[in-house]
Amino acid sequence: MAAAAARTGRNAQSVTLLAATKAQPPEVVRAAAACGLRHFGESYLQEALAKLDALRDQPLTWHFIGRIQANKTRPIAERFAWVHAVERLKIAERLAAQRPHYAPPLEVCLQVHIGGEASKGGIEAAELPALARAVAALPRLRLRGLMCIPPEETEVARQRAWFRELAGLYTSLNAQGLGLDTLSMGMSGDFEAAIEEGATLVRLGTALFGPRPV
Repeated sequence: MAAAAARTGRNAQSVTLLAATKAQPPEVVRAAAACGLRHFGESYLQEALAKLDALRDQPLTWHFIGRIQANKTRPIAERFAWVHAVERLKIAERLAAQRPHYAPPLEVCLQVHIGGEASKGGIEAAELPALARAVAALPRLRLRGLMCIPPEETEVARQRAWFRELAGLYTSLNAQGLGLDTLSMGMSGDFEAAIEEGATLVRLGTALFGPRPV
């Protein structure tokens, strides 16, 4: 991560490492926390809630990074600090309504559909500005930035091209006064390219923990 940041003249401290711990047991998360990691991402709600309960004694920041079903927004709003995959206003409105009054605002990223793959979620670029303005106006939420899961590529130039597309949308929204500060992009196979294109948060699972348990 530091080397990738240095290649484009960035400070490595400007990039947050988010450990993606889907399918990893609580003891693995605890060991990672003992190494100094503080940000952890979960994709499946029921698995995540059990893990949050098992690790209540740890000073960790939990991010929900999976697709969000409307009937599961309440525990996400109540238990997580960040949500990375908001793609519909209805979901954002439910999260805002269900965020506890005593908790700080829920940090939110909008997922953008980059690459055209039908299997990937996200809002289309043309619809992004309207959604961003609507979410930014909701109480109990703080719109922080954008997130994407682009097509898997082996060539660095092609990886960078997808991330450059998201970074361009981020820049455009900020030119409209949105005040975003987060680009959640890059996973184990392409995080260096993401950092080179401006990622402020990378979501790493396999690179940290090896292949997920079967």
